[in-house]
Amino acid sequence: MITKTDFLTAQKNLQGVIHCTPLDYSKTFSDLSHNEIFLKLENLQKTGSFKIRGAFHKIATLTEEERTRGVIAASAGNHAQGVAYGAANAGIPCIIVMPEAAPLSKVEATARYGAQVILYGSNYDEAYAKALELQQEHGMTFVHAFDDPTVIAGQGTIALEILEQLPDVDALVAPIGGGGLIAGIALAAKLIKPDLQIVGVEAAGAACMKTSIEAGEIGTLAQVATIADGICVRRPGDFTYQLTRQYVDHIVTVEEEEIARAMLLAIERNKMVVEGAGATGLAAVLYDKLPFRDKKVAVLISGGNVDVNFLSRIIERGLVEAGRYLRINTNVPDKPGVLQDILAVFAEERANIIGIQHHRMGSRVMLGEAEVEIDIETRDNAHQERILQRLHDKGFAVITR
Repeated sequence: MITKTDFLTAQKNLQGVIHCTPLDYSKTFSDLSHNEIFLKLENLQKTGSFKIRGAFHKIATLTEEERTRGVIAASAGNHAQGVAYGAANAGIPCIIVMPEAAPLSKVEATARYGAQVILYGSNYDEAYAKALELQQEHGMTFVHAFDDPTVIAGQGTIALEILEQLPDVDALVAPIGGGGLIAGIALAAKLIKPDLQIVGVEAAGAACMKTSIEAGEIGTLAQVATIADGICVRRPGDFTYQLTRQYVDHIVTVEEEEIARAMLLAIERNKMVVEGAGATGLAAVLYDKLPFRDKKVAVLISGGNVDVNFLSRIIERGLVEAGRYLRINTNVPDKPGVLQDILAVFAEERANIIGIQHHRMGSRVMLGEAEVEIDIETRDNAHQERILQRLHDKGFAVITR
């Protein structure tokens, strides 16, 4: 069992190593919800994620013999950087196995800390299995991403900081992947303030913890898919499952479009870059999924490590979900003035045209017709509906994409 002393020991080991990250009141998200929202900004943490807490604390507690053998870990990216940073600080060998589709920015950052990076498998679970093989082969010390009491104690130091920064906080909201973060936060918080509400948030496409708890036993999802790569896990940890079942009050899920919208809103309103996993709590706030109102709520922004190329796609997806980007296709008579009739609608509605493509040939284009594809910038969903209705009234059969 992890005790309050274990959390305090972890906090001591991390002093002078990590940042005590800000807990900032967010007027934007408070106005959009029915609660007072405070953001715990672990995206500003060293290595760009909370993961350094558990990884560094684990390495700090290794015996001399374990250090000599070096460490090995599996990670989708953030744990990798935390372990690599801790290993570099301790001057010990380090191997990290990451999924082949891990964001390039996370792979490169891990390598820069001096770790040997091996890309293997299509997801975390496959990378984890490979890391276990290599651990047996090389005799290195395994640093688990979440199912380890020492790692969990390190992650729980976040709750200690929040309770120091906002003693009268009513609830904590954090993402769930394998469960190390939520387990550490929940246990540490409940040991100090038992009536504190703990809400875990999973991506709907990777809700392994919620599914397991509802089934009453740990299960493995057949497949997982989410833009929140940091919590894309098929099976929760054995230890984290028990702690989550005992100490977490609610688990909610968020959809991909909701995560994308939260990431976009964080950039626009809060001037923050937040990765998919880090935005799940914001998505739960934004889409009114918290099971209470009129409370002081600390929402953990768990990380900000997102590939720039991927971020551009996320921004586009968020714009679509918010009704601010629209792509339409329509077949029109190939006659002078027809395109002008379409463009007149956009001009009158003050919609900004981003791009136009005009095709006279193709499998969907009849003789005497032309296919027009237009990308436009709109204000919101109501604006889009008004534009589409006006195009329909003018006789254009429009397909949106």
